[in-house]
Amino acid sequence: MKALVYCLVIIGLVSVHAVLLPHVSVWGVKPDLGFVAVCLIGLIGGELDGLLVGLALGWAMSLFSAQDLVSSAVLKGLVGFVAGFAGRQMVYLSPFILVMGLLVLSCVTGLMMGFALKLNPQQDWWWAAWMVVLPQACLDAVIGGAIYWLMWSRLNVEQLMSESRM
Repeated sequence: MKALVYCLVIIGLVSVHAVLLPHVSVWGVKPDLGFVAVCLIGLIGGELDGLLVGLALGWAMSLFSAQDLVSSAVLKGLVGFVAGFAGRQMVYLSPFILVMGLLVLSCVTGLMMGFALKLNPQQDWWWAAWMVVLPQACLDAVIGGAIYWLMWSRLNVEQLMSESRM
């Protein structure tokens, strides 16, 4: 049942990412819903679920966008694993702590992606950090925090996390 849910999440996110997100931007930045989903799946499902869903989602999203195949899949898998590890170590995860964690993880992955893609001479690291990475990280953190807050207020997330990891 869990595998079916993850497959539906991957198919739904790839469809939304390919069709809807090119037309949606906030201050010139497009949200990365795959990053947010992988983090939340890693937090709730654990390291292995986060890693596998991250690899599959990164691979599928890179097929329909202009992202590097290996770096997208590896980074999303790594983010899912780190989120699962952090979720296992935390006793109580409030939405504020999640937003701060998403902000840091998104900044690190954005800088790693900029390093892997080799910036052109007109763009330097400061430009990439202030104009692309930081707004992207803020948008991802707000979206992830809002989704987690909705789950946290409507569902018993701690019970869901403990049940899914047994």
